Amino acid sequence: MSIDRAVFAFAGLMVLLSLLLTYFVHPGFIWFTAFIGVNMLQSAFTGFCPAAMIFRKLGLRPGTAF
Repeated sequence: MSIDRAVFAFAGLMVLLSLLLTYFVHPGFIWFTAFIGVNMLQSAFTGFCPAAMIFRKLGLRPGTAF
């Protein structure tokens, strides 16, 4: 699996997790969802993604975006 695919899978998992937490635990978790969206948006413009850095250190092969 490339870093790109791992980042997309991780982002999708985090969005779903935050939505479940918002629904079942507390409505305040919607801010977690917003944080994930803002992080995805800034990484699209800057190319800086903390998750990609972690996946790179774990040994995943580089993709075209990260």
